[in-house]
Order: sequence, then structure tokens, then C-alpha cells
Amino acid sequence: MTRTAVAVALLAIGTLGAAAGQAPQATDPKVIDVEKLADNLFVLKGGGGNSAAFVTATGVVLVDAKLPGWGQPIIDKVKTLTPKPITTIINTHTHYDHVSGNVEFPATVDVIVQENTKAGMERMGPVLGREALSSGPNIFTTNGGRGLPKRTFKDTMTLGSGADRIDLLYFGRGHTNGDAFVVFPALRIVHAGDIFARKGPPLLDANNGGSGTAIGDTLAKAHAAIKNVDRVITGHSDVMAFADLEEYSRFNKDFLAWVEREKRAGKSADLAAAEYSIPAAYKGYTPNADQIKQNVAVVYKELEK
Repeated sequence: MTRTAVAVALLAIGTLGAAAGQAPQATDPKVIDVEKLADNLFVLKGGGGNSAAFVTATGVVLVDAKLPGWGQPIIDKVKTLTPKPITTIINTHTHYDHVSGNVEFPATVDVIVQENTKAGMERMGPVLGREALSSGPNIFTTNGGRGLPKRTFKDTMTLGSGADRIDLLYFGRGHTNGDAFVVFPALRIVHAGDIFARKGPPLLDANNGGSGTAIGDTLAKAHAAIKNVDRVITGHSDVMAFADLEEYSRFNKDFLAWVEREKRAGKSADLAAAEYSIPAAYKGYTPNADQIKQNVAVVYKELEK
């Protein structure tokens, strides 16, 4: 067959595949978009939760490492921002789309998490409502334990000092039972992870200690305790004002109060969920009927204990 005939045949195959709804065979690029918040702090978007790269005098501290296969793209992207190596990873919580990339970093990288998150990473149980995406072999076990935490904290931990200082804080259950707030005091910025993923119904992962009865109070405690911060890096959305964290606390408290009223009225969880709508006070919040249904069920179960 001539080169021309081969080319025509390949084009025909590609056209037929497209007509059948099949995408042409191609390598899926792992694209990381960068948002610069300061000369030494960058948000890395794509491939799971929002990561942050904080450049210190001695190296880069990375917050969250995304989905499986995204560790090396993070390393490559950070090299375009600074010649300094990634020396530390802080995981905000245990979920696969925030920790799986850990296994692709050198074994010398220091991994730090809240103590409940360490237990969750060792177990890597399925995420409530995301079982199809989160079930299967433990990625850390299949990689010989690489990427598991080397250090933990219970309530607080401070890394570095001066312009390089990082405060790690834990205020209680919410999205999971190990949600860490990562504060960069010199920059007046906090990374909240998925306890504040976006403006909308949270994922309450009861399989990993999440709580619909606690999340509003946990967020309120964080807002009250964290001082001199102006901006929040969310888990999956835009960087927001620190005041939005307090608003999100109220949103979750209002949701809990509404669920409690529905349950007292004798409504089933499914009926209550079908009747819910985002209150007018939270204009711009994204509705999610499936997540609301799951969250109502989680809270009903908690209230029955």
C-alpha cells in the first residue's frame, strides 16, 4: 500500500470512530493551570483538588497532590516556577483526588497530615457517593508505602518561621474527620481544602468521618480562630475572600437547622431532600440535587444516634 493510501485509510478509520462517538486515540495531556497569588505562592489547578506551591528559602511546600498520575506533572510545573525542589507535602485530607499523586514524589519528601487523615490514608476506604471512583487497591500499599505521612499533628503544628511560616490547624469534623487548614501568615492566605470546596452543598463523607451536624460549627471555629487572613484557597473552586468562609459556615448551619425541622415534621429523608432549594440568602451557590439527597440522609442518620 502506498503512503497516500495508508494516510487515506487512517483518516477514514478516524472519521468512522468519530462518527461512532469514539474519540481518536491520543495521549491525554495532564494540563496544570497556575494562578499566582504572591511571588512565592501559586495555586495549581487541574487533575483533582486545587494544589498550592509555597516557595520557601529551603524548598517548595506543596499542599495536596491531586489524582493518580498527576504527581510528575506537578513536579514538572513547579520546575517552571522555581529551581528549588519540592521538600514537603501537606495533605488537607484523605481523599484520592488530593493524596494519590504523593506516590510519584521522591521518598525523601516529608509528608505531613492531621492524625485522622493518616489513618484514612492507610485505609483508603471508599468515599461516600464516589465509590466507583475511590474503590480498589490502596495506592499507597501498591507503591510500597511511598507517599504515606511521616509526621502528623492533632490540633496545631507550625513549620518554618518569618516569611516561611506555615500554621497547620484542625478544628473538628466536616468534609472528613481530618480536614486541615493550612495558613500562610505572611501572605494572609489560608488553604481550606474540601471542607470549603466551593459555594454549594459539601460532600459529607461519612465513610471517612465527615459530619453534617458538625461541619457548620467546625467552619465557624476556623473563621473565629484564624486571624489576619484575607483570602481562602478553596478545594475545587476560585480563591475567595476570608469572609466567604464565615458565610459558608452559616450556609451549613442553616442547612442543618432545616433538616432538623424536616425530620421533626416526620418527613422521610428522600421527601425532605426533594423539597430543598438553596435559600435566597445564598445567591450564587450551586445547587446539586444528588449531593443534597446524600447530605440529608447523612444528617438524618446522625440525628438518630
